[in-house]
Amino acid sequence: MFSKLSVVVTSVLITLAAAMPNTTPPVTTPTSNQCCNSVVSSSSAAASAVAALLGLDLTGLDVPVGLSCSPITVIGNNCGGTTVVCDAPDEEWGGLIAINCIPITL
Repeated sequence: MFSKLSVVVTSVLITLAAAMPNTTPPVTTPTSNQCCNSVVSSSSAAASAVAALLGLDLTGLDVPVGLSCSPITVIGNNCGGTTVVCDAPDEEWGGLIAINCIPITL
């Protein structure tokens, strides 16, 4: 039963990704402190896969990309991942990806 559900969910995500127009995200000065599960190159397969789901085209960008990020709202080092400052519009990308991530030390 769960295998059928995963096939349906995967199919829906692929369909949504194909239906969304690809846009190149702007690379701006990072202003948002984030805790990301990982930070990878914008040319990596993982970054490309997440970007495709969101309708983003990372082709030609050469910046660090944060994956599975959440804003840091309390001062302190309670981040279980990588602490970075990024361009991460939560409204648009829902914490799945952040662009131009620079490591910081809190």
